[in-house]
Amino acid sequence: MDQEKIGKFIASCRKEKGFTQATLAEKLGITDRAVSKWETGKSLPDASIMMELCELIGTNVNELLTGERIALDEYTKKAEQSLIEMQAKAEKADRNLLRMEIVMGIIIIPLCIILTKISEIFINQGDALTGYALLVISYVAIVLFGIMGMKIEHDAGYYECPNCGERYVPSMLAVLLAIHVGTARRLKCPYCEKRGFHKKVVSKKKG
Repeated sequence: MDQEKIGKFIASCRKEKGFTQATLAEKLGITDRAVSKWETGKSLPDASIMMELCELIGTNVNELLTGERIALDEYTKKAEQSLIEMQAKAEKADRNLLRMEIVMGIIIIPLCIILTKISEIFINQGDALTGYALLVISYVAIVLFGIMGMKIEHDAGYYECPNCGERYVPSMLAVLLAIHVGTARRLKCPYCEKRGFHKKVVSKKKG
């Protein structure tokens, strides 16, 4: 997906409609800085306003993501290409989120262990206030990491059933309550209804 090409296309369509960046931004309820970032290829419009943007500048989502006007005979091909590119981008983002969770664990867990040991030293030396403060900080860090980790594991990608092979997104409560080994969790498949350790994957389709 060529963000610079998309940005130039947005700028061209905007000018055709006689909008300034500020006018378009006002109609969308965003800042003109956001519009500027689109048009310079630094970012893409958020999915939540993409339809409204297309309507305002006289195009459609497929043309917007392609960065050009599409002839009718090429429309289906371009639509499929855009969907594939969007899926690839989503999968890459999910992989990055899961990697970030691992990095966070590598940093936060040892840090909390160190803080706990230091807090014991302060408590033994008679400085209970500092010791317990460090202990609270370490507990809070672990809890926050746990919450963030759960959300990442729920939001990023899918879980694959070892019995029927179907991939799905479970409820947040199911992820929270499930026994887990790494990112694999013991869940009930919504398709075959069998329980097992379902591994985390980033793609909806196999292969």
